[in-house]
Amino acid sequence: MTRPSPAVIGRRPVLVTGGAGFIGCNLADRLARDGHHVLVLDALARPGVERNLDWLRRTHPGRVSAVIADLRDGEAVAAAARQAQAVFHLAGQVAVTTSLDDPWTDFEVNAAGTLRLLEALRRHNPHAPLVFASTNKVYGDLADIRLELADDAYRPIDEDLRGRGIGEDRPLDFHTPYGCSKGTADQYVLDHGRSFGMRTAVLRMSCIYGPHQMGTEDQGWVAHFLIRALAGQPITIFGDGRQVRDILFVDDAVEAYLAAWRRIDAVRGKAFNLGGGPSNAISLRQLLRHVEALTGRPVDVEFRDWRAGDQRYYVSDIDRAREALGLPEPIPWRDGLARLAGWLRRHSVGAEPILPDSREQRAEAIS
Repeated sequence: MTRPSPAVIGRRPVLVTGGAGFIGCNLADRLARDGHHVLVLDALARPGVERNLDWLRRTHPGRVSAVIADLRDGEAVAAAARQAQAVFHLAGQVAVTTSLDDPWTDFEVNAAGTLRLLEALRRHNPHAPLVFASTNKVYGDLADIRLELADDAYRPIDEDLRGRGIGEDRPLDFHTPYGCSKGTADQYVLDHGRSFGMRTAVLRMSCIYGPHQMGTEDQGWVAHFLIRALAGQPITIFGDGRQVRDILFVDDAVEAYLAAWRRIDAVRGKAFNLGGGPSNAISLRQLLRHVEALTGRPVDVEFRDWRAGDQRYYVSDIDRAREALGLPEPIPWRDGLARLAGWLRRHSVGAEPILPDSREQRAEAIS
């Protein structure tokens, strides 16, 4: 375990688990810019994320410290939780494919690791708010939703569902080890609010994208498509490419996490779907066409079989989150994609010098 630097000794920092990861580093950056001291707890297991942590330290000297440990390290988790004024819990094993290869590690990190963090807070710091990064995978593969094809995209036949998206009242239906471990963690977070009166809330995320995302074919597909296209490299799509997701720019996701903290006593014990909503719903094929327009070159695409647990359609109903958290309209996906493409070009990611091979990322992605 690497102990925190003097930046947070004697202070009550905001703890961001997984703070070197994509969403975590964007959130830590915003917190530091807002004047908070930030403690990052991260295993640095996902290749490339150490660069995010280095960037945070350079950008916010004296405000960002780190503990290099993962959620299975009970001593490190307890020490970090004991001093936190608030916790944003984003650390976890992030890929369905990895969970299928190693369900036990997936459970230890996502389910048991989350319970370990909750119990550390309950025993040592029970009033600290905790906001948990959950996933739309808790709703299963949604195979019961009747779909039709239109403009290279699946969409629900039911017009109301098409216009609103999947709501929080959708029954939970865990699929794949990843869905089970994240769903278990999701329910523990909510129940610690019910059973122990802790100030917890859950955000069930759809597809978040933006700067600092080490996208692969397993996770972070929007950034992955752009990175590969800018590098002139082929893209693999699992399924037929007509599957639809609602995508949300990371700045909007960060604002939702901060709003959940600010309003924790109003939203404690509740779960909210967090995504771009119907206005930002797009199929993989549709996004690829736009990527080709942005990069000015065609993309070579290879199609492979559907993967376990793949949803042909998932779009978040974001009305409840927007009302409860006071969120603005999300950034339109075309604007967000242009921002990400600009960031990738400025950081020379088009040539992929900083991104490891996706097979390496698939093997170990705990941070």
